Amino acid sequence: MSKKELDKNKSLTNSQAPEELVTIEEAKEPKKETGFRKKLKYGSMFYIVIILVIAIVVVLNFMVGVIGKRSPMKIDLTPDDRYELSEQSIEAVKNINKDVDITVTAKRDYFEALANYQESQYGYAYDIPFELIPEFLDKYAVYGGKGNGSINVKYVDMDVDPDIINKYKKYYNGDIERGSIIVAAGERVNVIGASDVMGMITPDMNTYQSTGEAKFIFSGESTITSAITNVCDAHPVKAAFAATMNGASMYDAQSYGDAANAFESELLEKNGYECTNIDISADEIKPEDYDAVVIFAPSVDFTEDIIKKLSDFLYNGGKYDRSLVYIPDVSKTNLPNIEAFLADWNIKVENEIICDDSYNIGYANFIALKVGDSEAVGTLPNDKLPIVSPNTRALTEISKNNGNTVKNVIVSYDEAYTVSVTNMQEKLSDNGEKTAAMLSQKQTSEGFSVYTSSVLVLGSPDMTDSRIITMNTTYNNANAILNIINTMVGKDNGVVIPDKGLQYSAITPSTKQAKVIQIIVVWVIPFIIAAIGVIVLLRRRNK
Repeated sequence: MSKKELDKNKSLTNSQAPEELVTIEEAKEPKKETGFRKKLKYGSMFYIVIILVIAIVVVLNFMVGVIGKRSPMKIDLTPDDRYELSEQSIEAVKNINKDVDITVTAKRDYFEALANYQESQYGYAYDIPFELIPEFLDKYAVYGGKGNGSINVKYVDMDVDPDIINKYKKYYNGDIERGSIIVAAGERVNVIGASDVMGMITPDMNTYQSTGEAKFIFSGESTITSAITNVCDAHPVKAAFAATMNGASMYDAQSYGDAANAFESELLEKNGYECTNIDISADEIKPEDYDAVVIFAPSVDFTEDIIKKLSDFLYNGGKYDRSLVYIPDVSKTNLPNIEAFLADWNIKVENEIICDDSYNIGYANFIALKVGDSEAVGTLPNDKLPIVSPNTRALTEISKNNGNTVKNVIVSYDEAYTVSVTNMQEKLSDNGEKTAAMLSQKQTSEGFSVYTSSVLVLGSPDMTDSRIITMNTTYNNANAILNIINTMVGKDNGVVIPDKGLQYSAITPSTKQAKVIQIIVVWVIPFIIAAIGVIVLLRRRNK
């Protein structure tokens, strides 16, 4: 074929080429996607991303929920560590070996309403942090599951679901009202009444009046921890508290009522003792009914019948294994029958007051004391704290060949001296160590077992005054006395939980502010991020 014919055919081929045929240059160019394929591609990516995000959120929430049940997820940034359980409480709930149910007879938002009510009552401009109580209950549930038992917390409306409350009433004789906290393990039930719940947070009026600063005291941790350990105690110690004699008050209520109540409720009942108020003249004191008897500051002497009743209780038919705590009235000096009873246990309460000019708390007869027998007192959480006591009768040992073992468990420092009960200016002894608490024990053996009855005498009723015994981050009275009594009755050492001093801080959000922050963090910020993501995806999709 000639060159002219080739050129003609080439021209014809190019001009008459079908539309589906493309040149080499066109084939090298990237193909543009059709509208359908583009929508399919970006639409699929959009939904895949949404599904992945939702899946990730669900998985993260599940993981956080699982971890949150095993370990606290919230970080306490408050200056007073108000949301943290103490080490004593953590160890106590980790060591429980039963399943404990904590039932709050109100919804969780009840505590916010309680805060508002208390604010209106006291007139403070600051939030009273009642949200501490449900937050602490959450912590108990977490730590309680770390041992052999568990702690389950639930909030119920008594009007909507009364059956939940009724199941506890067959094990509890008192009233259960709205706002109470029921702590139960099997048939053992402890109810923290609504008024006690409200009393868990009280204003520190001294600080407020002197500085104008709103400060509160939180005692809820000690109350709740004690309730949990009490219901888990398989063998609670039963104590007869001699409240009356022939119908009249055993002690001078005006002088010692506060100290007696603190000894019974704050020290014994809060630490697993089942206390029963008795009339020491009229009521029987059977060893099979009680493990210990408490005689607090009697105003008059006992009859011989009462003395025999106490002696028979401690002798326990020759089996011993019973205990008695005696605390004298500081001013009563002529009680011959009681003196003879104590003498049988080698103890004498002197008509002398211990003073110490070097180790005093404000004045000479309000003195600092120390542990005299570490075996009887046991280990203290902070042995640097002093034991203190105002108006303390000196105790001395009476030497008798009766086989009793006597220990000076709490003593003064070497600079102490004594003065007359009736004349505080009359010095009766030289400087030296004086005994403020004495323990005497009688023992008997049966085979390889040894049984012991004990009498503990504390030199002053004010040693257990609530203003002293509740200040357990300042004084060691509660820990020391409780340890001695626990050792006497063979009870595992209890736990004395320090109260928290809550300070108001402008950085710490109020309950209302915390709700706003929660809404912003949980809803607003995630919504904004999600909206931005959707906008970006839509813009990419429409390109």
